[in-house]
Amino acid sequence: MKLIYLLLAFGIFLPRVLADGLPDLGDASQAVLSPQEERRIGESVMSDIRGSSELLDDAEVTDYLNSLGARLVASSEDPARSFEFFVVKDATLNAFALPGGYIGVHTGLILSAQSESELASVLAHEIAHVTQHHLARMIAGTQKNTVTSLAALAVAILASRSNPQMASAAMATAQATGIQSQLDYTREHEREADRIGLQTLERAGFDPRAMENFFERLQKYGRLYENNAPVYLRTHPLTTERIADVQNRVEALPYRQVPDSLDFQLARARVEALQGDSTRAIKTFQSALKEKKYSNEAAQHYGLAVAFMRGKDYAGAEKELALARKAAAAHPMFDALAVQIKVAANLPDRALDACRSALKHYPHYRALIFACAETQLRERQPDAALALVSGELKARGGDYRLYQLQAEAYAALGKNLQQHMALAEAYALSGSLSEAVEQLQIGLKARDGDFYHSSIAEARLRQLRELAKEARKQAQH
Repeated sequence: MKLIYLLLAFGIFLPRVLADGLPDLGDASQAVLSPQEERRIGESVMSDIRGSSELLDDAEVTDYLNSLGARLVASSEDPARSFEFFVVKDATLNAFALPGGYIGVHTGLILSAQSESELASVLAHEIAHVTQHHLARMIAGTQKNTVTSLAALAVAILASRSNPQMASAAMATAQATGIQSQLDYTREHEREADRIGLQTLERAGFDPRAMENFFERLQKYGRLYENNAPVYLRTHPLTTERIADVQNRVEALPYRQVPDSLDFQLARARVEALQGDSTRAIKTFQSALKEKKYSNEAAQHYGLAVAFMRGKDYAGAEKELALARKAAAAHPMFDALAVQIKVAANLPDRALDACRSALKHYPHYRALIFACAETQLRERQPDAALALVSGELKARGGDYRLYQLQAEAYAALGKNLQQHMALAEAYALSGSLSEAVEQLQIGLKARDGDFYHSSIAEARLRQLRELAKEARKQAQH
């Protein structure tokens, strides 16, 4: 798995060469891939990842990661560029960038980060890979063969857990088409990503020394697993020169002590609570609280509440959530969990009461909107669910899961055309253009839409057909 991510996205394990200056890499990437083409490749890979069980599809953790990423992007070399951050269920320490601004983070990295600045340092490094067009530059070096390799590796990512032999075959195909020959070139990319990522980290207000601290721990991690590491980790270790390079750069920066945010502490506790067996998670948090081995008490009570909810101990979950609220200031993750506990305990009336109260304070918090809309649909209140979801779509823009909920509400109301229009947008946002076209065709055949909605659907169908046609052309070339 680590090797696949390494090949796909210049993971953080590539070798380093000590150097003060950086070569002028130019921008050969633009001769091969436009930003639109990069985005389409990324969307295609993400379409498969979103349908995989390896994705941690959790609104609270994903929103935290995107909030942290947005703070870094605002201080990056290209603050106007679009990014999307997502979480992969994998215990290893890694993060990776896909074409088009998609950045994946392993749950193992979130749990192993000893500070928010450490996690931010890895994200800043991956953001730099994207803003400096490193993936596109690699494609420029091998021309179209690498696009085929990326597609093969996208399949390998999803196959690696259930079928290691299939993953090995896909990886071998990718190597045969030339990615392995590009490792020397990507050393320069890594040097540039370190330098620019460090600048981004410092400008965003994080502790730049966190990058050095993380690299040192990563080096120990590599030594610990050296005997069982994939070939690329053994032949291209994280060198002391790379760490020294970062140390030299941070020496000139002023010391900055940056406390971790409550958001970081809660998100990390939630990841821990969602891992593996709920009984194990419960014991982990109970032990930390008993021995007072924690950096934030509220986060430990919150994590234990999530673990209790998973274990169907709803009274225990309510008790721990109350303790978390007592130990910290108000937070939307507390309110969202309060709703989720009542939904899990099959107390819909109490869940809807909690929704009404929480949405007054956090009207745009996605986890709340998802939980509340799903409860409204379950309780046969499609009008309320539709108003909630449509209002959020109008205020904040597209989100494939919001469109899915909107489609469910329209289906419950018997509005077939609008149901399939919403599903089409969900598919389009997921990068599945052919499925989006199919949904609009189905919706128009229903003939239950008025002139206004039928006209919108027909215009959107023409647009999506053109986009799908263009995507097919790009794939052929």
